[in-house]
Amino acid sequence: MQSPQTKAIILNISSIVLFSIMVIFIRKASESLHILEVVFFRNLLALIVMLPIIKSIGLAAIKMNNTRLFFMRGFVGAIGMIAGFTCLTLIPLAQATAISFSQPLFITIGATIFLGEIIKARRIAAIIVGIIGMLIIVQPGFNSLSLGIILAIISALALSVNALIVKKLTLTDTPHAIIIWMVVMLIPITLIPAIPVWEWPSLEAWLYLWGIAILGTLAHFSWTKSYAMADITSLEPIGFIKLPIMALLGWMIFSEIPGTWTWVGGLIIFMSTIYISQREAKASGSHKPNKGAQEPKL
Repeated sequence: MQSPQTKAIILNISSIVLFSIMVIFIRKASESLHILEVVFFRNLLALIVMLPIIKSIGLAAIKMNNTRLFFMRGFVGAIGMIAGFTCLTLIPLAQATAISFSQPLFITIGATIFLGEIIKARRIAAIIVGIIGMLIIVQPGFNSLSLGIILAIISALALSVNALIVKKLTLTDTPHAIIIWMVVMLIPITLIPAIPVWEWPSLEAWLYLWGIAILGTLAHFSWTKSYAMADITSLEPIGFIKLPIMALLGWMIFSEIPGTWTWVGGLIIFMSTIYISQREAKASGSHKPNKGAQEPKL
């Protein structure tokens, strides 16, 4: 019999693998379909996948109690998803993944500015170190910032704001409502920019699109379940395996070879975010499961 900790680790790793494969499907779908359509179908098909869940829990379980925040989350989430999906088609997958590790840094900064949370010197130092790690990846002094890198940073910023909104929503609304209404709201929002570039997907594209929706749902379930079974601080370090997984998949499928500075910067960012998550767990006075967990990115 496996312990809850072992099961949580297995589920967490499974979610990372599923999300990584989903990223590959996003890139493959974009080869024959405009990325704005890929974003739209990711939400439309995800809602279809979720319909059995909605039926089982009932509409009362997804009632919106803070409509304004839900709409804010919808627009911010759309920006993050469009920027995040698009950057995957413009820069190496490993580089996009490394930059995404900066989200906890932005969340910590945002929590201080918008939520009035107090951060002390050691966490400030960790944020500075993390920003240095990002600068190592993008190397603004040596290479001009490409559109892909800019979009990856915009995605990280938008998804960080999204996480802060979710943090506020958890005080008034159920997790099911937060997850399902996000998808519902993104459907019309992401349809608007997709209309000017619209074309019907090919059979191959449909396979990738359904794969994105199904894998994303399964990954989300595995991720949530893992954080319900174990402490955050014991699971956060596992997240770094996403970088070698994406680097391997990028090399095998798209012949991408990540540069040395992507690895160095990614490691620096990740170590600083691990330190921040541990400090926040200690500051909260509890290492209980599901406390402060972040929502999956895609």
